[in-house]
Amino acid sequence: MGLLKKLIYGREDGLRAGLRRAVFGGEKNADTTPNSAYSSPTYTAAVAPVEKALEPPRHVTPPEGFEVVMHKDALAPGNLVELIAGGMAIAVCNVDGEFFAMDSACPHADGPLAEGSMDGSVVTCPYHGWSFDVKTGVCQTNVTATLTTYQVAVKGDAVCVRL
Repeated sequence: MGLLKKLIYGREDGLRAGLRRAVFGGEKNADTTPNSAYSSPTYTAAVAPVEKALEPPRHVTPPEGFEVVMHKDALAPGNLVELIAGGMAIAVCNVDGEFFAMDSACPHADGPLAEGSMDGSVVTCPYHGWSFDVKTGVCQTNVTATLTTYQVAVKGDAVCVRL
């Protein structure tokens, strides 16, 4: 690129550079690299400050057959999150301080339930609006569809799920 630039623009002290400065103005050693005026716009997303994520407690021994999946304070009431536990994607929700776990994919179209909305103990799939009771797994939209639910136990600061 350096040779091509010299062929087109000439040497810094050469005739072509002098003519260009005389016609267009500019300094002798002006920076000719593109700046932000020539580059594409950049967008910075407004990011809300994130509190330190609470890792699952390591000092807690889960009940027999259960697996520690998260810290109980990591999920505020009325929210749900998708977690990978035992090689499976599950959705864990907090309903007024009580935790429930279920499959994270909607049986209708594999919608990500953890990205849906919660209203009390009902989660709604973001894809097509199917609603499920997180306590029973029963679909409110189509009673023949159900989600697999998992037993949850809270031991100390740990939320444990039987898979």
